[in-house]
Amino acid sequence: MKEVEIRAASVNDVAAIAAVLAASFLEYKSLYTEKAYAATTPSEEVIKNRFAEGKVWVAAVEEKIVGTVSVVPQNESLYIRSMAVLPEARGHRIGEQLLSEVERYAVVKGFRQLTLSTTPFLNRAIQLYEKFGFVPSDVGDLYGTPLITMEKELND
Repeated sequence: MKEVEIRAASVNDVAAIAAVLAASFLEYKSLYTEKAYAATTPSEEVIKNRFAEGKVWVAAVEEKIVGTVSVVPQNESLYIRSMAVLPEARGHRIGEQLLSEVERYAVVKGFRQLTLSTTPFLNRAIQLYEKFGFVPSDVGDLYGTPLITMEKELND
C-alpha cells in the first residue's frame, strides 16, 4: 500500500467520511438494531455538525480517504467516536495511525483520559484498543445494541 497521510479533515471531506463509515460498518449491519446502525453510520449533515463539536481526522492514500476518526472533549476526557477504516484498506496499520494521532492531540491539549465505545462484535477494533492500553470500564447499550465503554488514562 502507498503511504498513508493522516490529516485534519475539512467540510469538503464530509461525503467521503460518510462513505467510509457506511462501507466500514456494512458487514456488521445485521448485528446492530436499526437505530444503532443509523447512529454508527451518520448522515453527511450529522458529520458536518461534528466539526463544531471537536476535531475530525481522515487517513488518505493518494488523496483517497480510506479512514476517519473524530473526538469530542468531555471535561478532562477526550471521547473518540466514528473510527473506521475501509475494509479494503485494513491490515495496513491505518487504525493505529489514526489512534496515535488522537492520542498525540489529547496529550498536547492536556486531556487526562481517552474514552470510546464499541460493540462486542467488533473484535479487530477491540484488539487494537487493547493494544493501545484501553481497558473496559462499562457496559451498556446503544438503542438495543450491546456497547462496551473503554478508557485509557494518559500520563502527565
